[in-house]
Amino acid sequence: MKAEKLASYCLAGLLAGCVPLVSLQPLFTRDKLVFAEELLGIWAEDANKPQVTWEFARLEEEAAERLPGVLRDEAQKCYRVRITDSEDRKGVFAGCLVKLGDRLFLDLVPDKFPSGEHDPEHMALIYNAFFFLRVHTFMRIDIAAGRLTIRLTDDEAFKKLVEAVPKAVKHDVIDDHPVLTAAAEELQAFVTKYADDERLFANELALVRKSK
Repeated sequence: MKAEKLASYCLAGLLAGCVPLVSLQPLFTRDKLVFAEELLGIWAEDANKPQVTWEFARLEEEAAERLPGVLRDEAQKCYRVRITDSEDRKGVFAGCLVKLGDRLFLDLVPDKFPSGEHDPEHMALIYNAFFFLRVHTFMRIDIAAGRLTIRLTDDEAFKKLVEAVPKAVKHDVIDDHPVLTAAAEELQAFVTKYADDERLFANELALVRKSK
């Protein structure tokens, strides 16, 4: 279970300084996947002096071979997401949009190791590679008039939610960090129910389009 803890910390350094809630299962299912052309391009906190940038491109065909299940079959609906923060820390993910009702959610999963390599057989620390798990994190997004609003999860805020509603969603706690263990359909119901709850989506990041 140390892998989940490590993955949580790796993601934490990339997503607006918060520790995001992670899940062992994806939020997406084949019938809920959508692709939005307007998301493609580079988005930044400030179009002139970017501090945090999110770049969305179409996922490369060869990358699909490294992805699990639905994503491999629906690669044409997936994104390559590159995130760079104000301290020039970077992350590269495969991502997909999930439409639940009239809301859009982005599911991110790391498909490369922190070194940028993806083949454990060609890594310098080959045995370390076996302890990395591709956990998911998700966020609510809104795209309108050249603006992208990303509402991020935070594990401390989530703790308050499950204190109030202990059976809100299946989860475990690893070294004081919650890890969602529910199946995709249960996650979808949970996210739909609490889409407007700040205990789930606690942090907001407002971006403007830098380039297409």
